[in-house]
Amino acid sequence: MTNGAKHWDTAYERKAIALLTLGFGLVGLDRWIIAPLAPAMLADLRLTPADINSLVAALGITWGLAALFMGGLSDRLGRKKVLIPALVIFSLLSGFSGAAASMTMLLLARSCMGISEGAFCPTSFAATAEASKPSRRGLNLGLQQSAFPLLGLGLGPILATQLLQFMSWRYVFAIVAIPGLVLALLLAMVIREPVTIDAPGAAKAPRAPLSEIFRHRNVPLGMIGLLCAMCGIFVLSANTPIYLTQFLGLGMTQMGFVTSAIGLGGFVGQWSLSGLSDLLGRRVIAIASFALGALCLWLFIQAGPGNLPLLFALLFMAAAFSFGLLGLITGPIAAEAAPIGLISTVAGIIIGTGEIFGGGVAPFIAGGIAGRYGIQYTLYMALGGLLLGVIVSLFYRETAPGKATAVSDLDRLEKDLGGGVAG
Repeated sequence: MTNGAKHWDTAYERKAIALLTLGFGLVGLDRWIIAPLAPAMLADLRLTPADINSLVAALGITWGLAALFMGGLSDRLGRKKVLIPALVIFSLLSGFSGAAASMTMLLLARSCMGISEGAFCPTSFAATAEASKPSRRGLNLGLQQSAFPLLGLGLGPILATQLLQFMSWRYVFAIVAIPGLVLALLLAMVIREPVTIDAPGAAKAPRAPLSEIFRHRNVPLGMIGLLCAMCGIFVLSANTPIYLTQFLGLGMTQMGFVTSAIGLGGFVGQWSLSGLSDLLGRRVIAIASFALGALCLWLFIQAGPGNLPLLFALLFMAAAFSFGLLGLITGPIAAEAAPIGLISTVAGIIIGTGEIFGGGVAPFIAGGIAGRYGIQYTLYMALGGLLLGVIVSLFYRETAPGKATAVSDLDRLEKDLGGGVAG
């Protein structure tokens, strides 16, 4: 749709959202396939659980740094000039991970993957927002984000453990890299650039000064809250496969079944919690989600290996609340705390901080805990992150429309993006 047009280009919206959703799902798959492959990699490369956590941490840190800057780059150069190279690069690097002969080579590949995936993340969110009719923007962004846990942590462990019955872990990395290369071609053919790229007067749109970013207390609280949520979910995701096989003694197929609960639960949580917060409020949902996520994780830690459905159910619920918090904090909480014209900037700051510390530093610390005390104690670190999130959430200012008098920037964003995309 262009400015002044009556009808939204729904056909383009459907194609773009489908491809961008699949793209973010492949980001999750390429990022997290290493976790279910870890038990097979440990002996082959003489790695330790601490090494696996270091690989997860390195990717998280470079992802966060890239996310802080690359969204702004795509605003100036265009979406496709960032999306396509990023997708091709992280797919190739995922395949290269299977050829790595040492921890050093793996660390280099996964760190560079973080840069390319961090570039893809905010740019793909912006492209989804621009392709979406304003009344469907929240739904489409929720759909796109939910593909990350579904493919990366839900279907990924099942796919990996099934393929490991027939081939080496090295070939599994190569196989999961192929869809990204095909998708890059399709995105290059379909995605349109926003009308603001090279548009006369685009820079004259009303915009608050950068000094206004931290005036709303939900911005710094959002940074801390996302760190807590990511500490919970990423430490859990990185260590659960090894915990289940080495500590509880489950077989590889059993481990794949139980670990898939993280992705499936995350898929459900990211779809539902942000929508539920429209009705009940952001603050109450954040508090309840951190508390219930911590409770389910504690019960999971207490459960033994004899009841796989129980392990699956508890892990499913812990992941649903934790991943739902990721969508809630980076979505409506960030948007409603942003000054005029700075929603992407605020979201990038919150996402980048959460990734660097929650997705990067936290797994690195967890690796040290695993090496010194045992893999089972890493789950208590994840639990601590969720419990700290309960305290942080108590101080959020309520911003949900109908639940507070605070004026959101969302209506202004709809006007900015209501013109759709240029053909």
